[in-house]
Amino acid sequence: MGTVESGPFPLFLYKNQMGISAVIITSNEERNIERCLRSLSGVVEEIIVVDTHSTDGTIEICRQYGVRLVTHEWMGFGPQKNLGIDAARHPYVLSMDADEALDEPLREAIIEHKKLGLSGIYSFSRLNYYYGKFLKHGLEFPDYKVRLFPRDQVRWNNDLVHEDLICPSALADTLLPGFLLHYTYYSIREQMQKANRYSSLGAELYFQKGKRASWFKILLNPPFTFLQAYILRRGFMDGAHGFVVAVFHSYSNFMKYTKLWELGQPGKDVLDR
Repeated sequence: MGTVESGPFPLFLYKNQMGISAVIITSNEERNIERCLRSLSGVVEEIIVVDTHSTDGTIEICRQYGVRLVTHEWMGFGPQKNLGIDAARHPYVLSMDADEALDEPLREAIIEHKKLGLSGIYSFSRLNYYYGKFLKHGLEFPDYKVRLFPRDQVRWNNDLVHEDLICPSALADTLLPGFLLHYTYYSIREQMQKANRYSSLGAELYFQKGKRASWFKILLNPPFTFLQAYILRRGFMDGAHGFVVAVFHSYSNFMKYTKLWELGQPGKDVLDR
C-alpha cells in the first residue's frame, strides 16, 4: 500500500484552475532532485513525487519545496509514473525524471504556451550529460521526448525498461525550444553498473515478447551500433567523450543480446542483475 503526503495547499484551491502537475519518481535521488525541483519553480502549479522508500536526503529536500509526496513500493517505471498521473490535480502533466532539469528557454516556452492555452502533446529535446560534458552528437542527439501531455488521455506502458508513452494519434505534437537537461552519468564506473542492469532488463523484456538472440545479431549488432553512433551520427564531433559513449552503446547491445541468448538456455528463466 502507498501513502500520500499532501503539499502546503488545500485541494479546493485547485479545483477550477487550468494548470500543470509535474510528476517525478524517485529512489535515493538526493544528488539530483533539488536541481530538478528548482527548475520547475514558476512553471507548474504542483509537484508530485512518487518515492520508493528513499533512505538518503531525498524526502527532506522534497519537503523543502512543498511537493505532494506519494510513497509506494516499486512497481516498475511505467506503473510508478502512472501512479503520479492518477494523483495529479491539473489537466496537464509534466513528466520528469529526478536527474533531469528544464533549461531557461524551455521554462519560458512552457510558461508561454500555458498562457496561450495548452493543446495536444509537447515534445522536448533532451541534452544528455556524460562525465562532465553535454553531448550534441551521436545516438542520443537530438533526443526527442514527449513530456507534457493531457492527464486524461496519455499513459505510460508497463515495459520493464525504456518505458514509452501511449498517446492517441489525434493529439498534435509540438516541439518546444530549449533543452531538457539530462544528467545521465557522472562517471564511467556508474555507467558500467547501470549498463549491466539495463542490459538485463532489456534482455528480459525481449524474452517476454518472444524474441530470441541469434549469433548473427550477437556478432554484427555491436560493431554496427558503434559505427552508427561514432561515424554516421557524428559522435566523433564530441571528442573523447563521443568515442567512449559509442563504445558503451556497442558494449550494452552485446550484453543485452548475449543475456537474451542465456535466457534461452535450458533451465534459465531469470538473470542476475
